[in-house]
Amino acid sequence: MSQKKLENKKIYSIGEIAQIVGMTTRTIRYYEEIGLLNSIKRLEGGKRIYTDDDIRRLKFINRLKVLGLSLNDMKELENVYQVSKSNKAALLKLLDILDKHLKEIENRINSLNKLSLEINDYKKHIQKRLSEIKE
Repeated sequence: MSQKKLENKKIYSIGEIAQIVGMTTRTIRYYEEIGLLNSIKRLEGGKRIYTDDDIRRLKFINRLKVLGLSLNDMKELENVYQVSKSNKAALLKLLDILDKHLKEIENRINSLNKLSLEINDYKKHIQKRLSEIKE
């Protein structure tokens, strides 16, 4: 890993940070393009450099992905933070997003449970029909 320092912070190349957080360099660049990773600094030649703060941010994005949040949800969360500059406001918004996401999941689970019952009923119907067929 890079031992360079920037404003008393350890810095990393995009390849190093990609390896640390388990993402591709293209994904990291994409997150920067869509505004999920706004803190990226560049050297004079335009080369991106990353810090431990960026690592924490990318790990947070990964966690939100695992929880099923969309990129739009994440951008909305980032916008709240950028406007308010407050972790509290962002965390309150995250709770709201998670509540909505949880409700959607519960609705999908209920729909899938109903579908499962319908499939089982229809299987029984087919089995009954098969037992009535004389060969």
